[in-house]
Amino acid sequence: MFENIRADWQHYQSFSRQGFWVMLVYRLGRWRYCIESRWLRLPFSVLYKILHVTIQILTGIDLPCEVVLGRGFVIEHFGGIIISGDTVFGDDVVIRNGVTIGLRHRGVRGAPVIGNRVDIGAGAKILGPITIGDDVAIGANAVVICDVPANSIAVGVPARILPRKK
Repeated sequence: MFENIRADWQHYQSFSRQGFWVMLVYRLGRWRYCIESRWLRLPFSVLYKILHVTIQILTGIDLPCEVVLGRGFVIEHFGGIIISGDTVFGDDVVIRNGVTIGLRHRGVRGAPVIGNRVDIGAGAKILGPITIGDDVAIGANAVVICDVPANSIAVGVPARILPRKK
């Protein structure tokens, strides 16, 4: 846990950044699963749940500890970020304010799998059991409901997939 927090600190460089607060609570939530004894884990689970709700209220970011994050995950701007617990992120993903990543329909399982080096613009919506490839840029306010291949750009509502120029 502390190695991950140290890496998060290198990305944020300031305790005043709300994304860092969210990452601290997320790391605590993931770490508590390492405690095998249910009774020893219980106080950490209660602490996590209280901190998680507090962080949601203070920052407007919902990042449950069930989300799988790669190295270098950065929340660039805070506010209005909702991420489903089934989502998987690759390394070096940047996410901005107003982003929703999760299920397309209520009661239907399946959240996005996001590759490495993905840049997600403000207000983007990524919905359903889709795959976002490596080195993808998702434009501001894009609504992505289909797979996006590697080295692409997704823009518009619904998102059009364009090849990324080298």
